[in-house]
Amino acid sequence: MLLRKKYEEVLNGWPVDADIVMDRKSETVPARILVIDDDVELCKLVSRFLGSDGYAVETTHDSGQGIELVLCGEYDLVVLDVMLPGLDGFEVLRRIRVKSNTPVLMLTARGDDLDRILGLEIGADDYLAKPFNPRELAGRIRAILRRAKSASAVSAHSVASPIKIGDLELNSGARTVRRGSELVKLTAVEFDLLNKLMESPGRVIGREELTREVLGREFSPFDRGIDTHIWSLRKKVGTALNGTERIKGVRGVGYFYALPEISKKR
Repeated sequence: MLLRKKYEEVLNGWPVDADIVMDRKSETVPARILVIDDDVELCKLVSRFLGSDGYAVETTHDSGQGIELVLCGEYDLVVLDVMLPGLDGFEVLRRIRVKSNTPVLMLTARGDDLDRILGLEIGADDYLAKPFNPRELAGRIRAILRRAKSASAVSAHSVASPIKIGDLELNSGARTVRRGSELVKLTAVEFDLLNKLMESPGRVIGREELTREVLGREFSPFDRGIDTHIWSLRKKVGTALNGTERIKGVRGVGYFYALPEISKKR
């Protein structure tokens, strides 16, 4: 009840950004968003807010129905709650990812790092802990949709040569990553993050720059988003042939893609 009251207070006092709404309405077809959450009142509030922001929003409180709707391929983005009765959000995401790459933003009431990491490993594009500010929810959604649109445009027109470092090859046109002959499955965020690092191997890129250019939002000292995505990315690409980490961190600064070590001739 307190959580719901908090959302109501924020939404009732939240001025709609006229420029954003006009921008959404100018689009021929508004982005379609599906919200899967068993909290009926919260779904109403989120639908009201996102609807005023120019999105076409549908909701379902049943995990099974949510999976069926997503697999119809009619949505541009899914907002998925972790704490669903029956099939939890993680299992819902697993079943979605078997057949669909529709962007997914996960919501968790616990704000637990393990939940976030597990969600990213399964294939979530981003996460947001409850209770959240509607401004932040809208910002995350805009960033994810912008990345998806940009990725489609790059895939359609890119003629860039693949980047290969050691046994890892990234093809920005096809948006694929291969470790040797093995295809590595990454989320859109993980791909963009790896691409950013591999474009400048050996150069340390600050967390602020990565947050701004990859996640599409401004960095804050308490934002651990990039760190969580890096953790998941490291696990998926594995170590280099010599057993060392491909992506290394510089404490308090950022991350870099390590150049392969060259054996010295005696």
